Amino acid sequence: MSTFRSGLIALAGRPNVGKSTLANALAGQHVAAVSSRPQTTRRRMRAVVNGEDWQGVLIDMPGFQKPADGLTRRMQEAVDGAFDDCDAVIFILNAREAIGGGDRFIAQRVSASKLPIILVVNKIDGAPAEQVAGTIAQASQLVDFAELHPVSAVTEDGLDSLRDTISRLLPPGPRYFPDGVVSDQTDEELSAELIREAALQRVRDEVPHAIAVQVDSVERASVGRIIRAAILVETESQKGIIVGKGGSMIRAIGEASRTNLARLFGEPVHTDLVVKVRPKWRRDEAMLDRLGL
Repeated sequence: MSTFRSGLIALAGRPNVGKSTLANALAGQHVAAVSSRPQTTRRRMRAVVNGEDWQGVLIDMPGFQKPADGLTRRMQEAVDGAFDDCDAVIFILNAREAIGGGDRFIAQRVSASKLPIILVVNKIDGAPAEQVAGTIAQASQLVDFAELHPVSAVTEDGLDSLRDTISRLLPPGPRYFPDGVVSDQTDEELSAELIREAALQRVRDEVPHAIAVQVDSVERASVGRIIRAAILVETESQKGIIVGKGGSMIRAIGEASRTNLARLFGEPVHTDLVVKVRPKWRRDEAMLDRLGL
């Protein structure tokens, strides 16, 4: 009988390298908000990857950054404390961009953790072969890694090999979550993430970091469930953008989030969304507590 292996794995990388997309792909389910805009991961998400005789718990950390307010201070504290609990690190780089100072800074932090490092060069889809090769060559000089994997979290190219490496690096341990569970988040937290993602993908650049979602209830309905939630912004002008002309934007957000939520929960979902102005909520410690950030 084979020994069961398990452990916690930190996902490290500068903003917008695809940490959330990779976590979702490895877990086989949508558990973290994905956006083309950097700095949109706010929680230490836990995505669960299940193998036949192993289980990896991925900690999808907010990106490394200089704290600017209560929200970003909490995000950086989550990053600073994450390595203490982990058994390995997946350090992610973007194949489509040159390695820069931010990558080198994170490489130093990752190396200082003394944890086994899996180096992942993500977003190989759509990148010229010579560019991918160049990034891999540069990446190999950044850290002392156990294995290096070029992958595409979007197309899932290279993920089977990455899963094999994860299973071999994990120490003997218990199954932390029942088989089939892909996240430790509650239904309310998952719902908030996917509603926020739908909003992030549809609004202009000045709004995303001012958006939060507070789920008031997840109720059973005659068919499926009803999710009642408030999208929080900091100004009236931001509220106008989220609502849209004649309510067009909030309807689009509702329709998009319902599709992903129905796929997540495996049943029809109706969303009842409102937009509320909460000035400077990112600096409000009580509000950050209520949002679980």
